[in-house]
Amino acid sequence: MKSPDIPKARGALPLVGHAPRLFHRPHEFLTGLPAYGDLVEIRLGPVRAVVVCDPELTRQVLRGDRVFDKGGVIYRRLRELGGDGLVTSTHDRHRRQRRLTGHALHSANLPGYARTMTRQIDSLTERWGDGQVLDVPAEMLGFTMRVLTETMFSSALPRHALGETVEDLVVIMRGILRRSVVPAPLNQIPTRGNRRYQRALVHLRTTLDAVIADRRAAPREGEDLLSRLLSARDVAGGGHGLTDREVADNVITFFVAGSETTANALAWALHLLARHPRIEDRLHTEVRQVLGDGPAGYDHLPRLGLTKRVIAETLRLYPPALMFTRITTTDTELGRHRLPAGTTVVFSPYVIHHRADLHDDPESFDPSRWESMPPARGDYVPFGSGPRKCVGEQFGMTEATLALATITARWHLESVPGRRVRTAMSLNPHGLRMRVVART
Repeated sequence: MKSPDIPKARGALPLVGHAPRLFHRPHEFLTGLPAYGDLVEIRLGPVRAVVVCDPELTRQVLRGDRVFDKGGVIYRRLRELGGDGLVTSTHDRHRRQRRLTGHALHSANLPGYARTMTRQIDSLTERWGDGQVLDVPAEMLGFTMRVLTETMFSSALPRHALGETVEDLVVIMRGILRRSVVPAPLNQIPTRGNRRYQRALVHLRTTLDAVIADRRAAPREGEDLLSRLLSARDVAGGGHGLTDREVADNVITFFVAGSETTANALAWALHLLARHPRIEDRLHTEVRQVLGDGPAGYDHLPRLGLTKRVIAETLRLYPPALMFTRITTTDTELGRHRLPAGTTVVFSPYVIHHRADLHDDPESFDPSRWESMPPARGDYVPFGSGPRKCVGEQFGMTEATLALATITARWHLESVPGRRVRTAMSLNPHGLRMRVVART
């Protein structure tokens, strides 16, 4: 049994628990949890989970991936999509997966990927017109999806197949969070949304299986992510590579982990800059001095200090995910509390990032807070920490920095009056429309 002194969050509803509050008012719900203590019990549908609100205990969970293994309601839904890919694989498979996939995103490969990022953001911003009103989240998601499809497949997919793959992924990602917090039987009802989700999942798998089979039959040297995944060999594990199923799982994992997350960060950054014109002016000064008249490239990164701080502060306010779940594999203690094997444990970057005792004036947008020193370990975890820290952190930060610098150098984005921007569980800025004004 769990320690009886773990407090329970108030406001749970029959059947659905705290899911409606988490969906519709995530900021209010999550920032209120630390008031209960270091640990607090919530309900997601029928599942009871213990949320970790303390940074030191969060570090303990993230470091102890053997005891606090991947699992829980969120990961059960993610495994429908990503199988046993890097993010969803359990401890016994993760080390091998990381060895085999990590080299594809090694820093030595970043300059090549950055050329694709530069080309895509240059093309996107050249298409915008003075006075045009943009659906900013959609524009940013289109950009990150195009970057990933080109870096992943190069020319392996025809244009129509690339478009269908992107559409499938968008449908699936929109359905994952909803499916993770509603009672499991509801996901089996043949509603329009459930049918659309299943069709997209089957079609995506069929497409990937065909591409991988073609590449296996006619291997070629290349610098895309797919080539690197297919050619990887585990020297520490007998020299074996990834199976076709594992390659497909990790292709999907890279898309899910690296598309909407970066797109949301860019959309929120542009929204925050529009609300803080002095910071935007300083940022524009930096990027014009560094870039001149061209787009941002890999060689510019060391001189884009404020641009990086804007991204870092945006990720503090709006981390890539609200929460992650783990399952205890044995009876253990967390702080002064006893947790039996099989307990669902939740850690939330959002909770940690919005604690006033860890971050001065936590609701304010203040990139200068990162000027003097890096954040303390455990106080800033947008990409996780420990053995399972996101392997794509450098890729995502490079992409976001180059994109934000190029956009800011060429365009001023202003808020559209009368538009209300809402935050939901996906941390997607719903309703964000902005007008682009050409820089003079």
